[in-house]
Amino acid sequence: MFALLCGWLQGAAAAEPEAVYTVIDVDLAHDRLALFLDDEAQQPFLTLRRLDGWLQRRGQRLRWGMNAGMFHPGFAPVGLFVADGIQRSPLDLRDGAGNFYLKPNGVFLVGADGARIVESSRYASVAAGVQLATQSGPLLVQQGVLHPRLDPASRSRHVRNGVGIGAGRVRFVISEQPVTLHAFASYFRDVLQCSDALYLDGSVSSFYSQSPRRDTARARLGPLIGVVDAIGDAAAQD
Repeated sequence: MFALLCGWLQGAAAAEPEAVYTVIDVDLAHDRLALFLDDEAQQPFLTLRRLDGWLQRRGQRLRWGMNAGMFHPGFAPVGLFVADGIQRSPLDLRDGAGNFYLKPNGVFLVGADGARIVESSRYASVAAGVQLATQSGPLLVQQGVLHPRLDPASRSRHVRNGVGIGAGRVRFVISEQPVTLHAFASYFRDVLQCSDALYLDGSVSSFYSQSPRRDTARARLGPLIGVVDAIGDAAAQD
């Protein structure tokens, strides 16, 4: 089903026929994509609804949003976080346990040349002029190849979200049911034709939108990402 006003597509992945995904296409020529962490008092937003309220008091609104990467118990980002050209958290190239450290991991970034997903160790070579960046892991798809450690027989299923790039399109995805990492990565590559895709998180994955109205909050969150409209412009889109 297509909802052209919001740029969404819902469909079934070939690898897991019962799975349904919400896909949001971002056009960086017209959409203001932004990363958020905390307010002017350095208090984390925690929820997409609170972020939207904060924006609306400033004459803007959150057209849609989702969680933007993994975070520590105090909601600080795990790994690199750059918002409005300011680095708030450094790149993390260490080894460790958990999905973030399932190497290769990667960085989704927006710079002067548009959006890219790069393997984390390559970030330094493209960091100049970056306005927005979030690091996470694993790197689900890299140059058309699935991450080698994703197991199609895995029994670990969660609601998951991530971002992919392919054919000049930036596509944010959240599953509507619990899925494996392998099925999630396969959806990016095989259905959405994304050459590169980055996992953002699972189990806490949440989605918020204005039209249609949705708020699938599952947990308090750290980094957030979404498209922001001026309220006058937003009214014209509804």
